[in-house]
Amino acid sequence: MAKFSEKEFGAQPKEYDLSALLSEGESVLWRGKPNRKAFLFSQAVKMLPFALLWLLIDGSLIGMFVGLGIFSALPPAFVVFLVVFFLFHLIPVWIWAGNLLTAGKRQKNMEYALTDRRIVMKSGLIGIDVVNIFYTEVEAVNLRVGFTDKLFHVGDIYLTCSAKAQVMWDIDDPYAVVTMLQKIVGDIKADIHFPNGMRPDQNPGYEVSYRGKGTEEK
Repeated sequence: MAKFSEKEFGAQPKEYDLSALLSEGESVLWRGKPNRKAFLFSQAVKMLPFALLWLLIDGSLIGMFVGLGIFSALPPAFVVFLVVFFLFHLIPVWIWAGNLLTAGKRQKNMEYALTDRRIVMKSGLIGIDVVNIFYTEVEAVNLRVGFTDKLFHVGDIYLTCSAKAQVMWDIDDPYAVVTMLQKIVGDIKADIHFPNGMRPDQNPGYEVSYRGKGTEEK
């Protein structure tokens, strides 16, 4: 996916505002981002057992080589080869460490919004990625609340879409958000797929944008 510079949208390049993506007349029905504590904790425990096991194995081998004086007995070129080998062999550990070190910045850049026209998902580390999902593309909305999610009272919302599946991570009050999202998707699709032959000539469902609960007709 193409990335864009935050500076292209003026105002606040350091704190890119998702509202800059809204079209004229588009209304936000819900807006949120991953719970920071839950997201950081999940990034810390993700891959942790595997990374620790990998580090233990490689660390034991390196310790054995040093303890037996193998490095000192080998030609310098072969020692360099072994150092490079272990650096690459420890890639799972570097990946885990990288995810942990960048988790705070990634969480800061992540934001989700449900509007009366689409779902907007913002994420990124250096650049900013924006995914737009129109409600007609959503095939299923599922909620997963794992053990760590229960600790922070959050949940992950999985969107099965016609193009690509997406996930809204560590959402506060996830049951209410899922209920809202399912209702919007259902209302939009019902308005589109209701057989035209069964519609009267005058129908308030024609050519209207979705209006959430509590909004007034314009």
